[in-house]
Amino acid sequence: MPAAVTNRRTVMTLFSDSADIYSHRVRVVLAEKNITVDILDSDPLHLPEDVVEVNPYGTLPTLLDRDLALYDSRIIMEYLDERYPHPPLLPIDPVSRANTRLYLHRVEKDWYSLVNGIEAGGKNATKARKELTETLLASGPIMASKPYFMSEEYSLVDATIAPLLWRLPTLGIELKGTGSAQVLGYAKRLFERPGFARSLTEAEKEMRM
Repeated sequence: MPAAVTNRRTVMTLFSDSADIYSHRVRVVLAEKNITVDILDSDPLHLPEDVVEVNPYGTLPTLLDRDLALYDSRIIMEYLDERYPHPPLLPIDPVSRANTRLYLHRVEKDWYSLVNGIEAGGKNATKARKELTETLLASGPIMASKPYFMSEEYSLVDATIAPLLWRLPTLGIELKGTGSAQVLGYAKRLFERPGFARSLTEAEKEMRM
């Protein structure tokens, strides 16, 4: 079934939600690597037929590349890094690579889960907002210790954190006090990268207007 869909497309295609943080981090990787791709903005409530056919979970982002269909943002990111190895966004040596994957896991589990809670609204949103604010401020010294997150080189961890920091205003988070200057300085380094600027959709640009 996936092959029947992907064979209709000669160019790598990303079905992306223009305001979704998970879709955004995939677009960051595509832009950082200057990968030729057809990005189709899609409504998660009215998915394109191609996505429905290949993705049993009905989620975005979904990537089609010839006979391959991928539908988890982290798997997509790592696939892109392996298929297009320059510039590398994961370290070469196994120990550093494992540590970077561990950082990715923690950002997803500890930070992205709080973003999901804030966006869901309800009584738990206030608690999630407070917890994310405190966690980011506590991470300030780490973000300031090197040019990128725990690294001299830009990595998939930075491509994951950048969309989160970009969304702070829409999440109702304003960083103040101890650690804020360090977090904002790190965010500035990420936002100034040409790849990040190219990754932004119109909906995401409006988040900062």
